[in-house]
Formats: sequence, structure tokens, C-alpha cells
Amino acid sequence: MLDVIRLGFSEPLPEGDRHEEFDLPPGPVDFRSAWDIQRRLHAEVVAGTRPDTLLLLEHQAVYTAGKLTADHERPRDGAEVIDIDRGGKITWHGPQQLVGYPIVKLPIPIDVVGFVRALEHTLIGVCGQMGVDTLPIEGRSGVWVAPEGEEARKVCAIGMRVSKRATMHGFALNCANDLSWAENVIPCGIDDAGVTSLSREAGRRIAVADVIDEAEEAMTELVAHRTSAAVV
Repeated sequence: MLDVIRLGFSEPLPEGDRHEEFDLPPGPVDFRSAWDIQRRLHAEVVAGTRPDTLLLLEHQAVYTAGKLTADHERPRDGAEVIDIDRGGKITWHGPQQLVGYPIVKLPIPIDVVGFVRALEHTLIGVCGQMGVDTLPIEGRSGVWVAPEGEEARKVCAIGMRVSKRATMHGFALNCANDLSWAENVIPCGIDDAGVTSLSREAGRRIAVADVIDEAEEAMTELVAHRTSAAVV
């Protein structure tokens, strides 16, 4: 069983969301508020008092930096950065980017790399449903658009952490969000590739609302598969 919690979005979803349940205002979610909620839910999943959980949301515009972020990769204009305990380097979150935080207890033996690779494969499938061909790139996390003869462009960032067998953090899929943020930093520490969005690649607007149902369904299948291994 996976409890999927839709928290807050820049454009109302037809079926609504659960921001009031978590004492949040409507609209994209402040990163620190979402982080507090994520840590609380993680503790409950670890304790066995709640099922595996997936948070789906949009954030208010913010830069976040993983543990490997170097000083020269940070914003050139001195913009605020929130340092967090995930892997990876600096990235951005903001309206019309679908963020997913799977809080999932992994079976023993724990295979973090396998979970991340499976997450990449799942999101590649979601992008394909939107008409955008993507692929993984060896040695680089996330999901990429990489036509032959062109510069590779990241459409989805992934940064995970596992604590007490349960995952934290997750993915950020660019749907119809602003991409100018990448000009102010070295996104994900990669200076020889670009960033893109589903909308830019498809040549039409693909909003979070157009993607979220497919993402929820695909993530539910992923979690069911990755947690079905027998504990030994």
C-alpha cells in the first residue's frame, strides 16, 4: 500500500490536494515546511505507524544544495541556498516543476543504487507518455534528453538519501517551469550539459496537472515492485 499525498500546486488540480490536512496555505509549498513534513512522515514510516508514502507537490522557488555542492557551483548573484542532507549537488525547485518525495522502507539487503536506477526507468516511462524521449546517462543521475549530435539536457533531477532503511528526498521533473535559474548556478555540478523541460522538448505546454496522474500511477507500481522482495 502506498499513501500518495498531493500537497500544493500553482494551478488547482481537478481533484484538489491535501494542503489543509498539513496546515499549509494553498499553492506551491515552502521548501522548509515540506522538509519538516517529510521528516515527520519518514519517522512514522520507520516506526511502522504509517505505510510507505509519496509526497507530490510544487515548491516555491528555491535553490537546494546536496552534500557534495562546491562553493563555485552556488548562485552567482548570492541567492539563498538551503543546504540539505541528500546526495548530489545544487538544484532548483519552483512552480510547474513536479517534485516527488518517496518515503519508502526498502527490503533487506538494501539496494539504494537499484532503487535509484528503477526510479530513473520509471520517470523515463512517464516522459515517454508525454511524448518526450529520454534516457539515463551512465555516471550521471537523473533523466536526460540526448539526441545524437546534440548537447545532453537534463529534464529530471534525482537525489536520494536512505536513513533507517527508508528513503527520503526524490525527484524533480521539469514540466512547464522557468529554466533561467540554471544560468545562475552550475546545475547538479554539471557544466558540460544543459537543462530542459517537457514543455520545451515537446513544443507545447505540458503542465504538472498533465503529468501528475501518470507519475502517481508509475510510482505506485515502482514501490510495489521494489518493496516486494523478501526480507532476509
